[in-house]
Amino acid sequence: MQRRGIFGVPIRRVLLELRKLYHPPKTFLHFRTPLDLLIATILSAQCTDVRVNLVTRTILYPKYRTARDYLDVSRRGLERDIQTCGFYRTKAKNIQKMCQLLVTRFRGKVPQTVEELTELPGVGRKTAAIILSAAFGKNEGIACDTHVIRLSQRLGLTRHHDPKKIEIDLMRLLPRRQWGVINPLLISHGRAVCTARSRKCDLCVFQKECPSSLTMERKDLAQK
Repeated sequence: MQRRGIFGVPIRRVLLELRKLYHPPKTFLHFRTPLDLLIATILSAQCTDVRVNLVTRTILYPKYRTARDYLDVSRRGLERDIQTCGFYRTKAKNIQKMCQLLVTRFRGKVPQTVEELTELPGVGRKTAAIILSAAFGKNEGIACDTHVIRLSQRLGLTRHHDPKKIEIDLMRLLPRRQWGVINPLLISHGRAVCTARSRKCDLCVFQKECPSSLTMERKDLAQK
């Protein structure tokens, strides 16, 4: 049975067409280990993936490998290392608090459940879903970042604006095995075509059927 969006493009067609267009990695953040990805995801809040990847590749990864390494540096030293990622004081605080908990409770290892991950400072459900999918191959949720939210609304996959409710809608529409795929595909299309401003509907494969299509003179459903 074809799984249709709430009122828009069938989810099966979304997956089919976007897979023809894009071949994204599991995550756009570079990492070597689950801890690397956890740190990078925390740094990515209010910061571009390009900037985070530059900082992790040139500054963090040569210096830090384990949770203990992040605890052995001073707070000020860590702040300097991540300063260009923005909100560096809060992020440095959360990273060290998180690493302390990893060392004392999880023997320095990144846990592999949503419940345990979201107990870590600076880690919400979105981050947990990314870590579990990209680092451990576990589909326990769908990371709803700004691109996923915007495209889900425009394509008619949801009527909601709350990320938690959007995630529930997507999980209901998609087989579990596809939960980890939809995030990077929607991000890719959101960056290339279905942008936040001046969306390029005339270039979109969904331009005729999308309920937000400018080509068809339809309202942008991502706007409240």
